[in-house]
Amino acid sequence: MLALYLTASRWMVPLANRKLATRLIEGKEDPDRIEERRGIASHPRPQGELIWFHAASVGESLSLLDLIESLIDERPDINVLITTGTRTSADLLQSRLPDQTIHQFVPLDARPFVRSFLDHWKPDVAIWTESELWPALIHETHDRNIPMISLNTRMSKDSYNKWIRIRGAAQVLLNHFDLFLTQDKITAEHLLRLGASPDIVQVNGSLKESSGALPYDEETRQAISSSLETRPVWLAASTHPGEEDIVATAHRMAQRASPRLLLIIAPRHPERGPDIAETLRKQGWRVALRSEGVEPDAVMDIYIADTLGEMGLWYRIAPFNFLGGSLVPIGGHNPYEPAALGSAILHGPHVANAQDVYDRLDAAEGARHVADPQGLGEAVIHLLEPHTSAAMAHAAWEVSSEGAQASESAFTEIIAALDRSVGGN
Repeated sequence: MLALYLTASRWMVPLANRKLATRLIEGKEDPDRIEERRGIASHPRPQGELIWFHAASVGESLSLLDLIESLIDERPDINVLITTGTRTSADLLQSRLPDQTIHQFVPLDARPFVRSFLDHWKPDVAIWTESELWPALIHETHDRNIPMISLNTRMSKDSYNKWIRIRGAAQVLLNHFDLFLTQDKITAEHLLRLGASPDIVQVNGSLKESSGALPYDEETRQAISSSLETRPVWLAASTHPGEEDIVATAHRMAQRASPRLLLIIAPRHPERGPDIAETLRKQGWRVALRSEGVEPDAVMDIYIADTLGEMGLWYRIAPFNFLGGSLVPIGGHNPYEPAALGSAILHGPHVANAQDVYDRLDAAEGARHVADPQGLGEAVIHLLEPHTSAAMAHAAWEVSSEGAQASESAFTEIIAALDRSVGGN
């Protein structure tokens, strides 16, 4: 099946171009950089050693930045290429890329596009993050004897069930890699059952756990804190459709105990902000939108933080948060980000994407499971007591601070792979 896919991928260009045309119409591609998706670079390759990182999207790409800075500090002459597949990730990375680091969109998995990409960039080491497995990209990279490491690897049960149906193809692809550094034991077990050699699978923990705190602007934080006039505040972060109604119901309960309480909603997809605001206004809420340049004040009920790159600000302002994607079947989102910034965590039952982490946070009383609007409202009221939320936030921070080893191990393995690659050339 893998051979069939690779053969077909030689002739995928017309299909890939139609897909790109559709994505352009839908606003999912940057028209000024569309050629990058065909493997045509928009930057020259810098001279010297080049480490290539591929990250699936926003969270994965941001979790790499501290590691990249550490690598450049160690080897000032190296260059770094980071590829992603979404416009959102590109926009966020634009202002945060370390020196000597270039961003490009990853080519679609058609072999002519992949070959054009690799012919230009000629990376000395290739690093995949999380669970992106593109057969043509992996095969062509391996075929050029470029060392490959899968970093922060995570494979959900659903992904495993899909790959096990084509175990032979999975086994070949997995063993093209030199090393897998997995987030958890479950992923390691999945890889081994799919046929990965035990010699290349190591449980390493999550890189997100050891990544630096999300950035923020201190002047903005002070200005918002001043405009709130000591109002109590809580945050609903990375919410998905269906969750805004739940948190609004919980907020109504909590306002009976604390009438001045403000709810900040930061939707996972900020473009949903105006629709969320319209729905909530129809329910009688006083709502304002961050994207309209309004700051939270002393009278509004709900503030929609529908902007990119400001989660570090909201986690610092709110002493506790509900982390979305967990009361609807999404699988949950990265709890390390709020934990590292001293924001206690409430979450629903759907956290399979990081089940072991949530279990650790719950066991340490740094996070709390809620099942419905009633439970969320009761938890919010409970955490309005400053000493309660502070104790829970400290416990979450302690869990988040245990992960420095993951980054250190990744750093060591990448430097070793680079030395082997350069030495072999």
